[in-house]
Amino acid sequence: MTRKAIYPGSFDPITNGHLDILDRALKLFPEITIVVAGTDKKNPLFSSEERVELIREVTRDRAGVKVARWSGLIMEYARENEISAVVRGLRAASDFEYEFMMASMNKRIHSNVETVFMMTSQDLYFVSSSMIKELFRYGGDISSYVPEVVQERLKLRLNQKSGGE
Repeated sequence: MTRKAIYPGSFDPITNGHLDILDRALKLFPEITIVVAGTDKKNPLFSSEERVELIREVTRDRAGVKVARWSGLIMEYARENEISAVVRGLRAASDFEYEFMMASMNKRIHSNVETVFMMTSQDLYFVSSSMIKELFRYGGDISSYVPEVVQERLKLRLNQKSGGE
């Protein structure tokens, strides 16, 4: 197995916190695939296809980054693509319990894949996609938390949902 990693998540939308984890993980792994994973249980603002497109746009200048969509078990994706590690970002202690349980289950499913936890940088630890959407809906400034293209896409999407007002 090569030193390839996956970075799974919903990424609705991708934030500077996600990109911080990605950039630091790229120092450890020569190839990382960002996997837009899961179902629509979180009631996403953007479709999985739109999220893949947006991620490709914001990561196009980063060598070693691929983007894919997957709706099955992430360990099956790892097995099919000869992945050796899963990268997971941790914002606060509250994230750890869920991530620890998920990593433990993943290890049982595919024992050759390691989970690498990375703490988000201190200036971004409170940033989540949900908070970004909420802040943006109420007119807050999100410019330091997401790439410019994400801001533009949020404006378009929320204008569409509100009838173009």
